[in-house]
Amino acid sequence: MPELDQKLLDHFLNPRNVGEIENPDGFGSALNPVNQYMTNIYLLVKDGLIKDIKFKTFGCVVTIATASALTTLVKGKALGEIIDRNDPLNNLLESIENELGAVPEKNWHCPPVAVQALLNALVDYYQRISDQQHVQRLEKMLEEIHCYFEDGLKAK
Repeated sequence: MPELDQKLLDHFLNPRNVGEIENPDGFGSALNPVNQYMTNIYLLVKDGLIKDIKFKTFGCVVTIATASALTTLVKGKALGEIIDRNDPLNNLLESIENELGAVPEKNWHCPPVAVQALLNALVDYYQRISDQQHVQRLEKMLEEIHCYFEDGLKAK
């Protein structure tokens, strides 16, 4: 198998950051509209950094690998570094692809689910600290993420 496939398989066979966080600062879930797999993400935030992040999912190889890759990519990062950039959705999805290598075209609907779960966890976090500006920005991003599922829904 090509090297890119090996990176994806490694995240599936040896997923990072699996589990739950008791009393998280943020919790988010997302349901894949194509295959109905659910991904949950739990956050611990300290001083504006993602101190810890865990995920639980039931899904295919790409669903599990994507959640593992995403949690690895954002753990230890500043919240602003994740969401206050230009085009944060594409940046997150491109970072996942770089981490995993080639994602099969038939599974392109999987990476947006992990990102959606992360964004929902961030909304929950910002709602808890009453930061409406970030909540509104994240909710706009969540509206935009649905376009990433359209190709998967058409192929179904």
